[in-house]
Amino acid sequence: MTKTILITGTSSGYGKTTAEHFLSRGWNVLATMRRPDPSLFAGTDRLRVLPLDVTSPDSIASLFESVGPIDVLVNNAGLGGVGAFEAMPMSLIRQLIETNTIGVMAMCQAVIPQMRERRSGTIVNVTSSVALGEFPLAAAYTATKQAIEGFSASLAHELGYFGVRVKLVEPGYAPTTRFGANAIVPFSELLPGDYADFARPILEAFANPSLTTTESDVAEAIWQAVHDTGNRLRFPAGADALALAQAR
Repeated sequence: MTKTILITGTSSGYGKTTAEHFLSRGWNVLATMRRPDPSLFAGTDRLRVLPLDVTSPDSIASLFESVGPIDVLVNNAGLGGVGAFEAMPMSLIRQLIETNTIGVMAMCQAVIPQMRERRSGTIVNVTSSVALGEFPLAAAYTATKQAIEGFSASLAHELGYFGVRVKLVEPGYAPTTRFGANAIVPFSELLPGDYADFARPILEAFANPSLTTTESDVAEAIWQAVHDTGNRLRFPAGADALALAQAR
């Protein structure tokens, strides 16, 4: 029987590649994004491209009213935000939390009832390798992802009782994604002059990383997480994320 996966944030990057990965393996895919654009994908009757704003309760409710049973939810939608914490407006921090943390929790809460009633289903929350190490100039962003790490670890226990699995996928640094473009405020505006000397070697390291992550790495990690029937919670994705996880 063909299974159905709902993926948030599929307009580019990890989400788009993951949607294509599952489509190529015969799944039904519900690909959501703020501004739906079916032309991003090859035509197939197993794909629906749907509108979703994870920060809007009405948008979430409308989505779940329009779709049927979901076997897997992948919470991938997120915003980037790096820079000196001192320079970050609280409005930006709130936007990061609303999308990266509360948005994930809201999607989980929306899908849990049907999975609990069926005694089956999987939720995959995509976080980041910032949860695996200490990354300067990413304090607020790290907080949003660390929150989901703790949330998922606890949720896995309470939903496990009902046969529902919760998994974490932790991507590393992927230069080919739109992480920088998805930042609400450009990095250059969040780096006061006093931080220049501190930031220089960090920026140089990001410009020439020894290990990186690709979109395909993340799609494959999500595939593995969905098909894992054991108690494994965390799935680092990408060579750099794997190195950080092994060093812990």
